[in-house]
Formats: sequence, structure tokens, C-alpha cells
Amino acid sequence: MQIQDLPYPDPGVPDVRSGPRFLRWLFRNQLPGQLKSLAWGLLHFASVASLPFCVGIGVQAAVDRSGSRLALAGGLLALACAGNAVGDTFLHRAAVTNWITAAARVQQLLARRTATLGAALTRRVAAGEVVAVSTGDVEKIGWFVEALSRFTAAVVTIVLVCAGLLVYQPALGVVVVVGLPLLALAVLPLLPHATRRADVQREKAGRATELASDTVAGLRVLRGIGGEELFLDRYRRASQEVRHAAVRSARMWSLIAAIQVLLPGIMLITVVCYGAHLARQGRIAVGELVTVYSSVMLLAYPLRHFEEIAMAYSFSRPSAERAARVLSLERAADAAGTPGPETAASPGRPSGDLYDPATGLLAPAGRLTAVVCGDPDAAGRLAERLGGHAVHAPDTARNGSVLLGGVPLDELPLDSARDCVLVQDKDPVLLSGTLRELLDVPASGAVGAREALDAAQCGDVLAALVQGSLGAADPMDAQLTERGRSLSGGQRQRLSLARSLVTDPEVLVLDEPTSAVDSHTEARIADGVRDLRTGRTTVVFTSSPLLLDRADQVAFLHGGTVVAVGGHRELVRTEPRYRAVVTRETETGAETGGTAGDATGLGTGDRTGAETGADDLSGLGGLVEIEETA
Repeated sequence: MQIQDLPYPDPGVPDVRSGPRFLRWLFRNQLPGQLKSLAWGLLHFASVASLPFCVGIGVQAAVDRSGSRLALAGGLLALACAGNAVGDTFLHRAAVTNWITAAARVQQLLARRTATLGAALTRRVAAGEVVAVSTGDVEKIGWFVEALSRFTAAVVTIVLVCAGLLVYQPALGVVVVVGLPLLALAVLPLLPHATRRADVQREKAGRATELASDTVAGLRVLRGIGGEELFLDRYRRASQEVRHAAVRSARMWSLIAAIQVLLPGIMLITVVCYGAHLARQGRIAVGELVTVYSSVMLLAYPLRHFEEIAMAYSFSRPSAERAARVLSLERAADAAGTPGPETAASPGRPSGDLYDPATGLLAPAGRLTAVVCGDPDAAGRLAERLGGHAVHAPDTARNGSVLLGGVPLDELPLDSARDCVLVQDKDPVLLSGTLRELLDVPASGAVGAREALDAAQCGDVLAALVQGSLGAADPMDAQLTERGRSLSGGQRQRLSLARSLVTDPEVLVLDEPTSAVDSHTEARIADGVRDLRTGRTTVVFTSSPLLLDRADQVAFLHGGTVVAVGGHRELVRTEPRYRAVVTRETETGAETGGTAGDATGLGTGDRTGAETGADDLSGLGGLVEIEETA
């Protein structure tokens, strides 16, 4: 695999039982590149190691005044230099290729796992952890994979040089053979301490990254409530902790590097002193002494790879552990023992009624069903179940899968399940790019972009985008900023709704799709969605009377089960608990019955000031701390 061939057609199925097993699996899958790197490494190191022998032959030829041997030494020296240049060049190319392709393989695996888990991922792993694994950890894993072949070449070279020295000059060769293992193993006692310090640094960096992400996501709201300085102070403290941890880690690695310089120096002094003593006694020739001295001096170069492989493994092992932990996460259905996306046999694309056996919710095919639930968290979990994104495997095993036309969604391949059922959650994400790219999603083709934008009442959004994008006469070519932050909360919500409508799935599940728009816009959106989704199954989680009154049926959930089904006005008259949720009555008002006529007033859906970006609160992880401080 070359860099230009990326991405991989299939990155494979990793061994995620542990970090070392994952590294071994990755190395096996990179074996052709590793062998190529090993071959070039052997050429490079062998050429470097042969230089002292060439120099020794030349020095001894000069002492003996032998012109032929001097010419031979010059030729061998030129050949060694050429081998060194070629080997070093292609070793570098092979090593970089191995690094990039290994990192790309891990990133593809992480991307696929993220797509499989969907919104459940960040509920099971912190967002900062995911970011750290997909950036810094991927680089560390790739570093170890590519360094392994260079380390192997260095080991083979050192063994060959030591064997050559024993044959060439046994007296000094014994000193080198005994001393080199001591040099290589001297830093091993320090490695656990260095690894622990590196882990602490990485953990603190992950927390700082997560805090920064929360702060940026909620910056507009922070400024509005005066909490910007508080969060800034928190990030400063977290950043300083990362700096202190990095300094502690660097001190340990600098000590290891110092030992790697000091011990070879001591060995070199020992060899020179002992060799000079042997030369004075006439037991070795001057050329032999020069050869042994030069060999020991140049062996410090491949010895540095022992330090590098130790550092690479110390950093990559915990990184591989974290990557394996993320890659081992499964959908709740897969963990419960039902067929996963790789093993399930596709029964075709089902259609029909959508039924959840856990709650008793039935959404008839081709109709608009509104669901009212007093607990927003319970509504969110139900929306995930309806889309086959259940987070908790025990719940899936106990309650059974959601059925579409009698076919369990968990038994469908993941791609087929998501083609059939699309869930838009409370806080959908808009990616940066043009509006045309935003709406360029897998779709049936039955709904055009203009139709979807009209149904979602995006006219003012298009005008705002054109005004904010220089040279974009067509609104479809207007640029969206990251996460659509240049737009208000209601505008982002409507664009997200338009994107979902363009997809035109068999079943569309919308979780509070109009929570950030005013009542007049909401009424028009309700009409637009109803007209555009005629003949398609649509489930809307909402408590807005404007949407409820336009639904074909309304299902009311209480205590985790459906307790009433009917029209909005009928339920307002007959179900006090439903009326309390929809009209925001107090418990006293609900018990006394309230005023049914007031409850049916459709103007109660007005959200004053919703357009100021209510959904920005989703990223505000530390708002509770502000309230406690206040």
C-alpha cells in the first residue's frame, strides 16, 4: 500500500482485545511495507557499519605502504558511501509510508466505528477522549509501527558488527560484545516511570481539550451570562497542569537520552584505553585499533534506535489501549447477541408500520404521528430506539428490537436500517461548506433541495447566507461556517430539517424539530412537513400544540409506556396528564381539569427569543459550576 492508494478499500477487522494485540495486528497488516523498510534499513546500517573496516584497511595500508590495498580501501569506502546514501534515502521513504499508511488504517477504523455507533459514542466515551484518540494517539501508533522495522535492522546490524569484531580482533571484540547489551538495557528501569508520566500528561491534555471544546461551543451563551472569564480561568489552570506534566515527562526522557550518550562514551573510552595498551604491547596493529574504535563510535548510531523504540512503545501502548477501547464498542444490538452489520443477511428493504414493543408506540405507515412525553430524556432515548441506535444492550435484549413492517431493525444490516429510518436529534450538526454540499446527502431523489428548503421555511436563511457570502449570487453556493455558527439557533434548526427532508427516508423521526423557532414559522413548518411527507411515515417528538394539531394521530407516553392515543384536541379534553404537558399547567391545574378551551389555543407554542441561539447550550458542559459559583 502506497500513500497515493489511500484510503484502504477495507481496513480489516482489528484485534481489540488489548493494546499490544492491536499493535501486533496492525504490524501484520503492514507486513509488506515493514519488510521493504527492513531491507533498506539493512542496506543503510550495513553501509554505515562497514565504514570503519574500510578506514582500518586504508590506515593499515598506509602504514605498510601498500598502494594496492590503499586503492582497495578507497573503492570499498566509495561503495559503502553509495550504499549509505541509497539505503538512507529509500529507508526514509519506506518509513514515512509505513507511518502514514498505519495511521490512515487506524483513522479509517475509528471513522467506521464512529459511524456505526452514531450519537451513542459520546455517551460511552468522553468527547475529548475521542478527539485525542483520532489525532495524537493515531500518530503515536503509526510511529511505533514504522519504527519497529528500523529497530530490527539496527539489531541485526549490531549483531553482525559484534560478530565481525570478535573474528577481526577478539581481544577488543569481547569488550564490545559484553558492553553493548549493558548499554541497550541500561534505560529499561527508567521506562515505567517515563511511561506513567507520559500517561498523566496525555490524560490532562485530553481533559483540557474537552474543556476547550465545551467553552468554544458555548461561547455565545457564556458571554451572555458573564461566565466567559470563569471558563477562561478554568482552561488556564488546565493548560498549566498540562504544561507541568509535559515538563515532568520531558525531564525523564532527557535523563534517558543523557544515559544513552554517557554510557557509549564510557565504553568508547574503555575501548581506546585498552586498545592503546594492546597496541603498545604489539598485540594489535594500528589499523585494527582504528577499525575497532571507529566501529564502537558508529555503533552509537544504531544504538539510538533502542531508545527510540522504547519511547515509541511507551507512548504507543497506552494509545493503542485507548484506540482498542473505542474500536471495541459495539451497538447495543450487536452486544446483545443479534446479528451485526457484517453478519446479518439482508431480508430486503422493509416497509410498513413502525412499532416499539418496549413502549407500545405504533406509528402507522404513511401517516404523521406526534409523540408527547413529559420527560425529554426519555423522549430522546425512544427516538434512538426507533432509529436502531439504542445505547444500552440490556434494554434491547429485555424489550426487543423496534419493528418496521414486522422486521426487527436490529436484524438488518446497519446501512439498510439507516436507509429505512432517519433520526434527527435535538442538536443536529451543520458541517462547513456550501449549502449545496450540505444538502448533497444520500437521498431517494423524490424530494428536491428547493422543495425541502421551502417546507422548512428557510427563505430568510437563504437571504442571510447570500448576504454573508461574497460573490454568491445563488444561495446554494453560499458558504456555511463551522457548525453554522454564523446563523441563529432557529436558522440552523431549519437547515437541518431541510437536510433531513431531502433524504426522504421511509421513516423520518424528528426530535423537537421546531424548539428554536417562533410560533408563526412553526405553524408554516408544520404544514410544509405534513404536505411534503404525504404517504411517508413521520414521527415527531414535540409538545407544541401547533405541530400536535396537524398530526394524524398523537401518542402520549407516561411512565415509559403509551397510555393514550388520539387526536390532539380529543386528548386535551379527555387526558389531564396530556393537557398538563402540552399547556405547561401546574399539578394543581391538571388535577382541577384546567380550561379545555384555553388548552386548545394554538398560540401557546410561541418561544420568545428562541432565535438567539438556544441550542448553543448543548456544548456548555460546566454551566452548573457557574450557577454554583454565583
